[in-house]
Amino acid sequence: MTALLFSCSFIRRLSALATVVLFLVGIVTASLGQDAKSLAKNYALIYGTVWGPDNTPAAGVPVSIRRASDKKPKWQLVSDRRGEFAQRVPPGKQDYIIVAEIKVSKGEPKPQATVAIEADERKDVGLHLPAAPTNHN
Repeated sequence: MTALLFSCSFIRRLSALATVVLFLVGIVTASLGQDAKSLAKNYALIYGTVWGPDNTPAAGVPVSIRRASDKKPKWQLVSDRRGEFAQRVPPGKQDYIIVAEIKVSKGEPKPQATVAIEADERKDVGLHLPAAPTNHN
């Protein structure tokens, strides 16, 4: 009988310990999840669409993104089948230049846009491609 009482007491203690352990694991997991979520949101997003001369989305267009203070692009992308592209950039006050890297007539500028980021936000931009130059022979 004493062994049975000892065994019931041991099982109750073990059950209480398991409950405490599961509670602590839940707290740690929840706090880690919150940290991961806050880290994942610590960026700004530049989201754009490349539009063709006929105002339809243009797929396969090379796009470069650089900080306005830099001369060379930091990111190079290609518009998808819907003409869209997206790039995460560091949050905080910064201007970015987005350029469609296409061939243009001599002296003509490439299509570009400037985006001003202030914090961890999303900015949408559109790049409009010019009509192909006609050959007058």
